[in-house]
Amino acid sequence: MWTAAASSPLAIPRPRAAPGWLPGLPAHLTPGVALAIAGALAVAGIAAWLLWSWTRARRALRRLRRAPLPRYPVVLAHGFFGFDEIRIGGASHGYFRGVRERLERDGWTVHSASVAKTASIAARAAELAEFVRAVPGRRVNVVAHSMGGLDARYAISELGLGGRVASLTTVGTPHLGTPLADAGARAPLLAALARVGMEVDAIHDLTTERMAEFNRAVPDAPGVAYGSVVGAARRKRDVNPLLLPTFVWLAERDGPSDGVVPARSQRWGEVLREIEADHWAQIGWAGSRRFDAAEFYAELLRELRGRGF
Repeated sequence: MWTAAASSPLAIPRPRAAPGWLPGLPAHLTPGVALAIAGALAVAGIAAWLLWSWTRARRALRRLRRAPLPRYPVVLAHGFFGFDEIRIGGASHGYFRGVRERLERDGWTVHSASVAKTASIAARAAELAEFVRAVPGRRVNVVAHSMGGLDARYAISELGLGGRVASLTTVGTPHLGTPLADAGARAPLLAALARVGMEVDAIHDLTTERMAEFNRAVPDAPGVAYGSVVGAARRKRDVNPLLLPTFVWLAERDGPSDGVVPARSQRWGEVLREIEADHWAQIGWAGSRRFDAAEFYAELLRELRGRGF
């Protein structure tokens, strides 16, 4: 019997795609098409970034507009041997280095007081009071560094400046005195400087004994908000080399300090901040590179503004 032979399946070859101009890309994706797609993606990416940046800027502007405007101007009061402005290498720098410019960008009106460098607290306070009375406006916020905080306290309580000052914020101020002044007041060099006519009353006023008397005689004035910032360096490497000997000396005798004032002596009123900065870094001069003094004061004043000052 004749039987049909079993037919074997035909192997029909599939057409092979012609190789593209780069491995793994379809043949129809020519260099021109690929570049066009890449360009479109790049434009889309740039557009998305611009939109994100614009949206972020608008949100920041809205927050700025919603932020309350400063109610009172700021008076910056310098410390012992201080100044309002100094020229170095042809450029002018404030005692609060870079602080005034930073605060003005936030809308604050800033005035920098200048008083006698080494005079007594009472004499310096009289000059500060005269300066504050000349500032336009009903009241001011005083931000004072070091001895400037004592000048301000005296002017407010003893010279009738309470009605003109809404708030006093002291930074690195020796409210309880400093052992450095105790040592300096006993030094023969101080007596020699006094004999040649140099004012040295500030050194005596900053002793722990004189400051105990001061605190008993000069109470806080009602209606003025008192706040303080406590500064201290934790490590020797964060201290200006010129302050390192006194930093070590104070650490052995009085614990943490900023190299000039013990931390425990800097507290007065409400402690608003505790910062890691030596006495000079607190006002933007040398010290720890990790401490941005200008930005610190901007944050501090934003808090004051939020409290209605």
